[in-house]
Amino acid sequence: MIRKSGLFFLGFFNAVNIFPDTLCINGTVHRMETLLKAGHQAWPPGIESDVFDFLAQWYGPENTITVHTSGSTGPPKPIFLEKAFVAQSAMRTLEFFELKPGQRILLCLPLRYIAGKLMVVRALLGRLDLCTAEPTDNFAFLGQCPANPFRFAAMVPNQVTKLLEYPERFNALGALLIGGSALPAILETELQTVPTACFASYGMTETATHIALRRTNGPGASDFFHCLGGISVGLSPSGCLTIEIPGLNTSDGSGAPLVTNDLAELIDSTTFRILGRADNVIISGGVKYFPETIEKKLGSAIEQPFFIGSLPDEILGRRMVLVIEATPDSLLEKRVAQLLVRYLDRYERPKKIVFKETFKRTETGKIIRQF
Repeated sequence: MIRKSGLFFLGFFNAVNIFPDTLCINGTVHRMETLLKAGHQAWPPGIESDVFDFLAQWYGPENTITVHTSGSTGPPKPIFLEKAFVAQSAMRTLEFFELKPGQRILLCLPLRYIAGKLMVVRALLGRLDLCTAEPTDNFAFLGQCPANPFRFAAMVPNQVTKLLEYPERFNALGALLIGGSALPAILETELQTVPTACFASYGMTETATHIALRRTNGPGASDFFHCLGGISVGLSPSGCLTIEIPGLNTSDGSGAPLVTNDLAELIDSTTFRILGRADNVIISGGVKYFPETIEKKLGSAIEQPFFIGSLPDEILGRRMVLVIEATPDSLLEKRVAQLLVRYLDRYERPKKIVFKETFKRTETGKIIRQF
């Protein structure tokens, strides 16, 4: 039996049944009771089977779902999110992108993490057609459906990079949400020429994906994130972003604002930009540097993946280094050194260039800053 007691008043939303009795997948409407009774044996291994496994959890007796952090700053850890809170997040996205029943949305994210799960919840609550593609897909099918485009899709930067190899495929995407890791500057530059409305997201597992979006191309493009409805932000005494969301349960159970580890600049209580992670800040010669800010200046100039790190220094305390994912190459090192002079202020320039053949990454594509 599927759950029936799923009528919630979701904050500023109307009463919504978060356990609807049908779901449309790849153009076919399935009755949830039949779907759940069939079990995952009815699905071939792959993303559709993963969708079923999540639905079994969503319609299960518990009032929470279990999700895991990405593992970019430590081992992935489990987090328990109230289903009503997750539904609020889904409804905010439906409202922002004005998604209507029957419209097609593309799920191409792994169901292991909250971003993939939210695509399923959006389809459930919005009565959308959830179209599935394996996360490793080359998206060739997008070139075959311009007459029936996807209204909405979500991807990580690595997938967007792959999609940009065939820019015409963006014609099949109405709106694209990009998350999972910071959007590289060079990628953002390339998105200026595509017809799809692209948005970078800010959020985390604890907030049930994004709490704020910024347009990266076209009208309204901005460096600042804008909070979705009902959400506000502030700054902690240390300058880190704090988040207030109705229904958010912080780790101490107090209901106080969630304090992030991201240093931020605020325009007002709903508009902000991220300067970098507090634990990435480098203090060199008594001066505080934000690696992410420096990386953004270099992002459109250096083609290879890279990050700004530091090494111990007897005089400066720490000295900045530029770490590039590439085989050691004297010509490349010389060219990059010239770019540092061109794009960075004198005191921002790394003191050394380090080559590393392969970076460690999380499953969502975030670079793990180790060398």
